[in-house]
Amino acid sequence: MKDWSKHLPPMATLGPLLALLAACAFFAIKADNFLSGQNFSLILQQVMVVGLLAVGQTLIILTAGIDLSCGMVMALGSIVMTKFATEMGVPPGIAMVIGVGATTLFGLINGLLVTRIKLPPFIVTLGTMNIAFAITQIYSGAQTVTDLPETMTLLGDPVFFGGTSVAKGVLLMLALYAVTWFALSNTAPGRHLYAVGNNKEAARLTGISTDRVLITVYALAGTFYGIAAMLSVARTGVGDPQAGQTENLDSITAVVLGGTSLFGGRGILIGTLIGALIVGVFRNGLTLMGVSSVYQILVTGILVILAVATDQLSHKRA
Repeated sequence: MKDWSKHLPPMATLGPLLALLAACAFFAIKADNFLSGQNFSLILQQVMVVGLLAVGQTLIILTAGIDLSCGMVMALGSIVMTKFATEMGVPPGIAMVIGVGATTLFGLINGLLVTRIKLPPFIVTLGTMNIAFAITQIYSGAQTVTDLPETMTLLGDPVFFGGTSVAKGVLLMLALYAVTWFALSNTAPGRHLYAVGNNKEAARLTGISTDRVLITVYALAGTFYGIAAMLSVARTGVGDPQAGQTENLDSITAVVLGGTSLFGGRGILIGTLIGALIVGVFRNGLTLMGVSSVYQILVTGILVILAVATDQLSHKRA
């Protein structure tokens, strides 16, 4: 008799997927227009920024770290690229590269502090979160950057599929998920990342340069934050120094709901995308039902606690 269980997704992904489907079914009953193609397009646009932040957050959490600075670093990147383009006359494409370079530099600094000075990732990124916030406010004068070149908002333009519009930024987000998932699943650096998260000392004894892996992961996460800044600018049409103040927690929420263990070494990137969609679906569905945003935050908090509790129980059994 054929064993169909071999063809099912791993439980770490299957659980969040079932939760997403259950949430969609619930809101399809409660809100008449929830199942429309345009509403699903809206959900994807609402989660594309946090979804990309969550890619970098996933890489870091897989190494048993955490990054509290991602939202503020993203905001800094958005201000850098928009100020360079509007006030310094730098071509938009180069300005965006400079912005991504700034966020990558912050990620590199995080990695160096974690590996060279041996500081806990929580403390390091708590500090750099405040530093990034301060630099953003000082550099921008706490003022929104407007009148952006059209090139900087192209990723917010729609592409039509059968009458339903999807932002180009959503397609970029999905493409980066696919590429990163492949790299984690099918390359030696991806396996090294999981090994470091499972047991750093054991990975070192097998010949893996654990410090180099961690530095690369934090720098790469910074690059993803810069790309998320591009999507944020494209979606809003401005460089907002107040952006990113809740996105760090939202990205961690997406990673945890997606089944990645906070203890490191266990998780699948596709689960993170599902986790981001779960948050997006709940917020969108509750909004359509007329539920106050305060209760949306309450529901999100409950979901996070349940996901972390499940992770804790799973870790103890392992």
